[in-house]
Amino acid sequence: MTNSDLPETFRRLRAAATHWVVPMVYAMKQKGATPYEILIASLLSARTLDTTTTVVYPELFKLANTPEKMLRLSEAQIERVIHRVAFSNAKAKQILGLSRILVEHHDGRVPDTLEELDELPGVGRKIANLTVTMAFDKPGITVDTHVHRIVNRWGYVKTKTPDETEIALREKLPRAYWIEINGLLIPFGQNICRPTNPFCSKCPIYEFCERVGVSKSR
Repeated sequence: MTNSDLPETFRRLRAAATHWVVPMVYAMKQKGATPYEILIASLLSARTLDTTTTVVYPELFKLANTPEKMLRLSEAQIERVIHRVAFSNAKAKQILGLSRILVEHHDGRVPDTLEELDELPGVGRKIANLTVTMAFDKPGITVDTHVHRIVNRWGYVKTKTPDETEIALREKLPRAYWIEINGLLIPFGQNICRPTNPFCSKCPIYEFCERVGVSKSR
């Protein structure tokens, strides 16, 4: 796949996405979630299915949906509410830690730069990019396992890790596609371009894909 293929590729992906479930954080943005809610929900979703996280985060936000309110809870209280997500003990500690930093160093506000977000406990590049794009509509490229797998399968980049993929995409992918690529490729990867035995026969962009590493498909 080359840059000349991207306009038609993304047009088809947008059309197909109307039939797929909107990823959790993108749905939150559509409903007017605050930057803090987006940041915390993104942290909760790490290594956890959206179907679980979408049940858990509203329960937590009923108790506390600002860093100031979160600091009134104990680590044990937070863990009890979020126990269904992966690594709930560690995440409860991280939520308190970053909430304290936000109150003490950022006047209770979520930073709007990738560099500052990346320094918060438990955040990292993926969540930092997701927060920058979803909470502040700033350019960023959120690379999860789906994005990493698919753009390599396309032959658009040749990288070994999600971090390498982000760097490669920042150099090659036109900015017009930065914010939306993650929101399109998550459901595309869940429904069509699966890790193993992908549905190539149903793929709307089959003609643009080099199918790198695909030995078996449906």
